Amino acid sequence: MAAKIRPLIAGNWKMNGLKSAGLREARNLARTMKKHGKPGCDVLVCPPATLLAPLRDAMKGSHIAIGGQDCHGNEGGAHTGDISASMLKDTGCAYVIVGHSERRADHGESSREVRAKAEAAHRAGLRAIICVGETAAERKRGQTLKVIGKQLADSLPKGSTAKNTVVAYEPVWAIGTGLTPTVEDVAEVHASIRSRLRRRFRDDGAAMQLLYGGSVKGSNAAELMAVANVNGALVGGASLTAADFWPIVETCI
Repeated sequence: MAAKIRPLIAGNWKMNGLKSAGLREARNLARTMKKHGKPGCDVLVCPPATLLAPLRDAMKGSHIAIGGQDCHGNEGGAHTGDISASMLKDTGCAYVIVGHSERRADHGESSREVRAKAEAAHRAGLRAIICVGETAAERKRGQTLKVIGKQLADSLPKGSTAKNTVVAYEPVWAIGTGLTPTVEDVAEVHASIRSRLRRRFRDDGAAMQLLYGGSVKGSNAAELMAVANVNGALVGGASLTAADFWPIVETCI
């Protein structure tokens, strides 16, 4: 893990969690955090929008931040079903995920749209977690670094800094499949991302948190967190219960 960069362990609940179960797991996580003391990393939970306010209240005083899973690129208006970055901020969010591969695939979001969402997040005072990653076909063709480089160039706004932007590498083929790239593959991609960020954003690029995501769990988290330029994790299924999520957080203690 890169020195001097505080890790971030972020849980993305995706479209999972009703109020009773969600509150139970949030309270369990908050109690565990209080029992063990503030960890050596930032901890974030991104539940469905319906649970943002309840989880905010349930985890108050626990040092656990809440974040949105997506936002619209506009401040407001006739966008039925969407949520703005300022609405997330008003609810108590500190972060928002943008450009997740499931949004890019299921909703046809382009990197241009992802950039607009990140810009909206910055304007609202949120930290944007900008996701990039290659498909299995792109990896098989040897295009991983090229694809990710293009996504970085097109998705990150000019005004990105270490304070308002986090980059998450999520190989699409590893999300929810139980498959993970080798440690060597992760190291290669994260080194390439760091190099590109340094060239474009100078000191801010050197200081941005780079997360790995894709079937992260307690059994492999420590090994992944030990890779150079890996400054945390974006966790999917293993973030849904405190029992599964806490062992990942513990790798930073």
